[in-house]
Amino acid sequence: MDTPHKFTLVRDASEHSGTAVPAQKAPLIREAYGHVLREVRRDQDRTLGDVAAEVGMSKQYLSEVERGKKEPSSEILRSICDALGMPLEHLLFRSGNKIVALNSISFGHTPQPISGPVLMAA
Repeated sequence: MDTPHKFTLVRDASEHSGTAVPAQKAPLIREAYGHVLREVRRDQDRTLGDVAAEVGMSKQYLSEVERGKKEPSSEILRSICDALGMPLEHLLFRSGNKIVALNSISFGHTPQPISGPVLMAA
């Protein structure tokens, strides 16, 4: 079984050197979704092929979704969540918390995890 991947904080040298560098990009939603899906699949000791077959997609496509390379439709996300026995709301909640945490690290803010009822708008 593969070892789980963790996000690593990488600080640029410009913080101490005084030189300007381009602003760090905020994480993409598809990257957060993919990371959560991969965590859940690995926690269940399931393979890409197993989950992909249950969903009806190629394991290559599922791998790209998990790596944040593809932007899956809401129908595909729901199908993957169903195959993993995870409510879609769980995926949204965990992904939102990952984005909050990563933005906090990237931009120097104190993380404020989402708790309680949340209204999400697009």
